[in-house]
Amino acid sequence: MSRRRLDSRSGLSAGLLGEIQTPVSTEPMESVYEITGELGRGKFAVVKHCVEKATGKVFAAKFLRKRRRGRDCRAEIIHEMAVLEMARNNARVVNLHAAHETDHDIVLVLEYAAGGEIFDHCVSDELLPEAQITRLIWQTLEGPQNILLTNLSPPGDIKIVDFGLARRLGAVGELREILGTPEYVAPEILNYEPITTATDLWSVGVIAYMLVTGESPFAGDNKQETFLNVSQVSVDYSREAFSRVSELAVDFIRKLLVKAPEDRPSAAECMCHPWLWPQQICLSPDSATIRIVRERSCGNKWPHR
Repeated sequence: MSRRRLDSRSGLSAGLLGEIQTPVSTEPMESVYEITGELGRGKFAVVKHCVEKATGKVFAAKFLRKRRRGRDCRAEIIHEMAVLEMARNNARVVNLHAAHETDHDIVLVLEYAAGGEIFDHCVSDELLPEAQITRLIWQTLEGPQNILLTNLSPPGDIKIVDFGLARRLGAVGELREILGTPEYVAPEILNYEPITTATDLWSVGVIAYMLVTGESPFAGDNKQETFLNVSQVSVDYSREAFSRVSELAVDFIRKLLVKAPEDRPSAAECMCHPWLWPQQICLSPDSATIRIVRERSCGNKWPHR
């Protein structure tokens, strides 16, 4: 599966935050942390496993290049830090512990999520049970999209990381950018139409599809074919693809993978979908109370079971 990002950066400053509270230290990383290995690598960033010498606590150090393709990207890194600060009270978002600056990098010292990427569960030989998938989707909807798990086996809780492409809606009139990973981006991004919160809900639908089937709904043999599949919303809902998937799961995915953003449910409405409710009912012995709350909060948006 291709996971390269789109990168058309016209209107780059739109929706970027510029103020942070976290002090950026110039003290060498090696004097504060023991760097013990590499966790991941991208085009402009490297994430390393590190241990704080004073406390023994484990963190993930994200080394972000300040200059990329000859351009100063410090503002984008500051924006990512600001987003993490805004979301610090959300249990589904990775915590920013500290920041350091070197000649070439700004290093974000982040909470360590040991379970790895949720993507790894999509391409593994054994698919997760739907009960575990609904829990992960619920937690994703609770968060503000790269996603990590706190534990590997059994799958831990969701932690959302990497806000480099995040944008603050409402900070500008209309936000239009062509950024993201081709298989996950919504049609409005490819068509350079306004981005809304519904754009993220499309990606949730893609993640749900991949978790229940182990396949990408839009991946083509090349990038152009992938773009065409996304633009035409060409999705395989055949019995073969969904032979072991519940009808409720298919219904949930179908409602998210629609071309018109205004026709997609909101995150709150998604959390009222009956596919996700068995997970929540299991968390409380008072199913009658759960049913009443569901009916009051969800109305008739979703069909009741």
